[in-house]
Amino acid sequence: MQFLSLYLSLILLRVCIIEAIQCSIENQDRVDCYPETIPAVKEHCEQRGCCYNSNPNVNDNVPWCFFPTDYKAYKLSDYKTTPHGFQGDLTLTSGASHHFVDEIQQLKLLVYLETETRLHFKIVDANKPRYEVPIQTPALQKAAENTAYKVDVQNNRFGLIVTRKDTGVVILNTTIAPIYSDQFLQMSSALPTNDIYGLGERHGGALVSTNWNRLLFWARDQRPQENENLYGDHAFYMGIENDGKAHGVFLLNSNAKEIELQPSPALTWRTIGGILDFYVFLGPTPEEVVQQYTQVIGRTFMPPYWSLGFHLCRWGYGSSNNTWDIVKRMREAKIPQDVQWNDIDYMSKRLDFTYDKTTFDTLPQMVEDLHENGQHYIMIIDPGISNKQPTGTYPAYKQGIELDVFIKDPRTNAPISGEVWPGSTVYPDYTHPNINSYWKNQLSGYEDKINFDGVWVDMNEPSNFVTGSTTGCPNNQYEDPPYVPHVTGGKLQSRTLCSSSKHYNETIHYNVHSLTGLLEMKATSEVMASIRKKRPFVISRSTFPSAGMYGGHWSGDITSTWPDLRQSIASVINFNMFGIPMVGADICGFSGSTNEELCIRWMQLGAFYPFSRNHNMKLTRGQAPVDFSTPVQVPMRNALLKRYLFLPYLYTLFYSSHINGTTVARGLMIEFPEDHTARKIDEQFMWGSGLLISPCLYVSSSRVNAYFPRGLWYDCTTENFGNKINSQGQYETLSAPLNGSIPLHIRGGNIIPAQYPELNTVKSRKQPFILFVAPDNTGKACGQLYWDDGETLLGDGSIKHVAIDFVLLDNTLSSYASNFNYTESMMVSDISIFGISTKPKSVTFNKKEIVKTEIVNGNTLRVEVSADLKENFELKWV
Repeated sequence: MQFLSLYLSLILLRVCIIEAIQCSIENQDRVDCYPETIPAVKEHCEQRGCCYNSNPNVNDNVPWCFFPTDYKAYKLSDYKTTPHGFQGDLTLTSGASHHFVDEIQQLKLLVYLETETRLHFKIVDANKPRYEVPIQTPALQKAAENTAYKVDVQNNRFGLIVTRKDTGVVILNTTIAPIYSDQFLQMSSALPTNDIYGLGERHGGALVSTNWNRLLFWARDQRPQENENLYGDHAFYMGIENDGKAHGVFLLNSNAKEIELQPSPALTWRTIGGILDFYVFLGPTPEEVVQQYTQVIGRTFMPPYWSLGFHLCRWGYGSSNNTWDIVKRMREAKIPQDVQWNDIDYMSKRLDFTYDKTTFDTLPQMVEDLHENGQHYIMIIDPGISNKQPTGTYPAYKQGIELDVFIKDPRTNAPISGEVWPGSTVYPDYTHPNINSYWKNQLSGYEDKINFDGVWVDMNEPSNFVTGSTTGCPNNQYEDPPYVPHVTGGKLQSRTLCSSSKHYNETIHYNVHSLTGLLEMKATSEVMASIRKKRPFVISRSTFPSAGMYGGHWSGDITSTWPDLRQSIASVINFNMFGIPMVGADICGFSGSTNEELCIRWMQLGAFYPFSRNHNMKLTRGQAPVDFSTPVQVPMRNALLKRYLFLPYLYTLFYSSHINGTTVARGLMIEFPEDHTARKIDEQFMWGSGLLISPCLYVSSSRVNAYFPRGLWYDCTTENFGNKINSQGQYETLSAPLNGSIPLHIRGGNIIPAQYPELNTVKSRKQPFILFVAPDNTGKACGQLYWDDGETLLGDGSIKHVAIDFVLLDNTLSSYASNFNYTESMMVSDISIFGISTKPKSVTFNKKEIVKTEIVNGNTLRVEVSADLKENFELKWV
């Protein structure tokens, strides 16, 4: 007996030692096994087969309940190669602790080696279909050869390990506790870097914190604040590895999600529906990662040229005459403006597709006046359609009932009723096959009254001022799922529709909620192109991957504060990574009253948002440039004129984005990933690879501490035109007086096309072109210009256009034009070549001597020419 007792004690000791080893995990490496509450309950934790340690000395965010190193999950079997890659069966390990109810016993792993730099893998239920996001992704014929990645599979405790072949860096390692139940799917992965970007929409810096940071994905009408789920859902991140190589990972899933990052570093994905559908992109440059991502979700739309001008809006004009007065005052003050907008106060009783014929009686005449002056008009449309108007008097409701296109209450099968601006409303179902017919009827009917040029779709998360519906929600597993990500409001129905609301073909809102903005954008863009036979222009509040194919985005109801001014740059950087480059914030802020200094600084910054619109709410002070005194208008006007100067360059960047999926505005980490200082900067940004923008973002400041990555940089502000910074990767203090110019620098190695600015794009397009030539340290530079009529649809490839390459080599600037039947004049009149301090002995243009040359500011050769850019030229100096 004594021997048996000793033997049992040794066994118990051995079990304790093994258990200690299994649970001996550093704090930073703990993967949360109990995400519901903090702290975890010990009994519930151990029921899941997880480790419990309530060490009070650790940070409160460190999990008390965490997975052991040998957590039993799925086992891989029946592994076999396929024409696309390989596949296998996943079986829940016998004896595994149940993490959540309804764990799926049999799964299928499908791995697609899609391209040399793109891996795609899915984990699906082996026995029945689950919801999959219906966006079109590239079809695959056969597996790629010579991939930049290697995929290894761990069998007994299933996990995928994805490694970059050339460096051996592990991009993904998912061997930690994958969970796949009906309403809780989880996958964790180690990360090769703490430098993570993307994962939005969120309110914060461009660099994502990996210090126990939980991010939420469930579209919501939510004023931007940190740690809240906002309007859009973009489960895509980019990581920049230590050597500067970049990779990207994308989870294609539209259900409510959360992502938890931890300092080891690692990342855990959780979603409560659909499937795990991942794409991995190997870059290796950050810009190539974005291109590979947009190749999957779709390239960006090509905007009409006029949309690159300055936009002006306010909720609270109160009448068409007040709106018109602002337009006239802007013209009188000679401040550039291309587009005038109206918020919901233009509507009759806040009904979509109407206008108030009492207060906005002159709206048709105002829009006609805008068009006669080369300007454009856009109005807001909300998805909520009033269902309380007298029978037969409101076509938007009547036709929706006839076409059966409204989201339905699962209890009655009648349209579910919520409450938005007009009161009781119903909601169009943008998954319905009749939706384009319905939407076209409404938009074309309104265009017969008001000849609008674009559409602003708002409140399309969809927003609902009551929880779920005016009659509450059913009691079921979709309204109260076993696990709810930590969304704002605590419930999926908070400020939106019931999760079990019915869409077309028995699809439930639980699955498609976050797709609403994307699907409305798609319908609006397609209908606008059909109605107007021109490029559509759509701006949406709610977005999802692929939204950039159909329009742009603004960052919602930000406040008139200096922190929100600064944060807006990160938003622009992020949405360019998300494939939505037409993006900007409400210049001077939406809510709260601005002041002169803040609004000047915001106008200087906002002049370089890809989408540049000043907009604010009622009951706050007016903040259009002409709402300020004449001295305040001066720096605002100058900032906009500088924007208009560079519009040809911006348009070319948008064309590159449309064709190649490149970013338009980008963070310094995109362009300089090997520079560890540049990786952390989000108070400066670039247009393309050539123009560095360094705004002044702090109250009472007249200087900017700007970072310049290695290379030559040339000042292109009026005050210091041509001044050169030869940087080794350093900060420089730049003068930025309030009444001066925003600091702008052209990067050596770039040739940037520009055009003399005017008060709108119709007028500016008639002005001569300018070329800014910025040699690098070897005396070389290059650049491009894309040009067309600015509004013809690009879809059929027959548009008349010209594409021009500029090359500087050996004191010779050459252009190479590929003209596709474009016939309008494109005269260039001025060429500025930076870095030349002595006037050359001879300057020739197409082998003819040029007389009009000068050295500007002692550092720049300015040459006056007269030539059509559609023809090749050669400028040479000795």
